[in-house]
Amino acid sequence: MLRQQDVGHRIVVRRIVGIREGRPLFSDALGELVELTETHLTLATAQGRLRVPVAEVHRAKRVPPTRRPTAAAVVALERASDEAWPAVVRGRLGDWLLRSAAGWSGRANSALPVGDPDRPLPAAVDAIERWYAERGQPAMVNTPLPLAAPVGAELDARDWGARPPVLVQTVPLAALPPAPPPPAGAPPVGLAAAPSEDWLAIAAGRKGGLPDAARHVLTAVDRVRFAQVYADGALVAIGRGTVTGEGRWLGLSLIEVVPSARRQGLAGRVVRALAGWGLAEGASHAFLQVEQRNIAAVALYRGLGFNTHHTYLTRVAPPA
Repeated sequence: MLRQQDVGHRIVVRRIVGIREGRPLFSDALGELVELTETHLTLATAQGRLRVPVAEVHRAKRVPPTRRPTAAAVVALERASDEAWPAVVRGRLGDWLLRSAAGWSGRANSALPVGDPDRPLPAAVDAIERWYAERGQPAMVNTPLPLAAPVGAELDARDWGARPPVLVQTVPLAALPPAPPPPAGAPPVGLAAAPSEDWLAIAAGRKGGLPDAARHVLTAVDRVRFAQVYADGALVAIGRGTVTGEGRWLGLSLIEVVPSARRQGLAGRVVRALAGWGLAEGASHAFLQVEQRNIAAVALYRGLGFNTHHTYLTRVAPPA
């Protein structure tokens, strides 16, 4: 039986596709589980996206990935991601990071438990709860899986909740498929060192507001670019790119197209423009984070060659 913890992992599904002479006919599918609901499961396969009704599933199980990243690789990517999304207030528990940014975004307001907290696990969780209580914030922990599975077990024992799973996806920049020719008269993608007020307004709509702490998170990175596409004088698409992780990683975030301009290839053009900048800065790989339930975004990034490196859950302490 599959569970939400299997989202983002490679699975095999045997499904019933018909009946012949009173016996069921089966078909097997292998791919990455990107969505699991009460009625359907969705896989990203080599042939494309496959949505399977649960009623057709005869058997499903997780299988080993083609290549599982090492613990060191997960830690390095998580730290590059932290550099790309810097919280205003920071603390440490040994190697663990404590982060606060006035409640703006889960990543900037959660502990990152990678490495050694320099104390027993229960004491480390106690310290996290105290640190966030002192700031009047709910305690949250981002648990990269399966690396932080022991932390997750401790949080389970304390009845912590969980937000939807997030896929951390990567691609070698050299492996991005070539861009299709833009339509005649297509507006260009511009890159700026600072976000415009129009850019910030779209980001605010995406993230539910933009406090001063948000501006710090967005701009307090040494190497950062803000992509923007204008059409008929209106900003219709944005994106943000950072280069962190000792210059290896291009981090992509806030890839957003306004509803009236969707399905025109703008998101892919924004990604490629930022990828070109990242390559010029010396980055070799790109990463992004996308909720597994955002099927449209997962499909977009799959088409650009992204694959899931690992997943994480944002765990939330129960109300006091």
